[in-house]
Amino acid sequence: MVAGSVDVVPDGYADIQWINGVLRIAGPDRTVNAEELSAGTIIVGLRFQPGALGRWLGTKAPELVNGRVALEAFWGAEARRPAAFVSEGRSPEAIAQRVEGALVARVSRVKAPDPAASAIFRAIRADPCDPIEVTRHLCESLGMSARTVRRRALEAFGYGPKTLQRILRFQRFLRAARAMPPTKSLAELAMVAGYADQAHLSREARQLTGMTPATVVAHLP
Repeated sequence: MVAGSVDVVPDGYADIQWINGVLRIAGPDRTVNAEELSAGTIIVGLRFQPGALGRWLGTKAPELVNGRVALEAFWGAEARRPAAFVSEGRSPEAIAQRVEGALVARVSRVKAPDPAASAIFRAIRADPCDPIEVTRHLCESLGMSARTVRRRALEAFGYGPKTLQRILRFQRFLRAARAMPPTKSLAELAMVAGYADQAHLSREARQLTGMTPATVVAHLP
C-alpha cells in the first residue's frame, strides 16, 4: 500500500499492473515518471521480458515510452473480463496469480519474442559501461549492422542501445548504492557503476531523474 508521489526511475523494463480494479501498461520509461497515488492504493504488477511488450500488445514500443495506458486501449473489450477476474482476488498474491493466469490464457496468440532483443539487453546489462564495444560485440554476434541493431532495439525497447546503456548503467549505480556501506563516496560509487567520474554520474542522474545523485541515494529504501 502506498500514498503520495512516487518517482519511478527508468530500468529498461515494462510492466502490466493492476491498480484499484484497472489493468494498465506501464513503461518502458526513458526518464523518471512521477506517480500520484492516493492513500491505501494497492499496486500489483508483473514484468514483461525485455523487449516483449510490443508483441503482447500488438503495437510498437516507442509509442509506449513513459506511458501509463489502460490495457483496454490495446485489447479492447477483451481486457474487461480479465480485469474483473483479477479484481476478485482477495490479496495481492491472489491478484498477481490472476494477472499471470490472464496472460497465460492469451500466450498462444502472442508472437514469439525477438531473440535479438534479449541478446541486446543481456549484452548491455553485462557491460553497460562502453556502448561502442557493446555495439561492436552485438554486430558480430548477431550478424547485423550497427544500424540494424539500433532499429531492433528501438522496436523492442522504445529507444536505441545508447539510451538503454545509460539506463542500465544508472541501475548499476543504484544497486551499488544499496549494497555498499553508507561511508562510500559518490565518486567511488560512480567508478563502480562504470562512469568516467562523479561529474559524469551527476549529469546522467539529472538527465534521467531530474535529481542529483545524493538526492537519489537519500531516497533509496
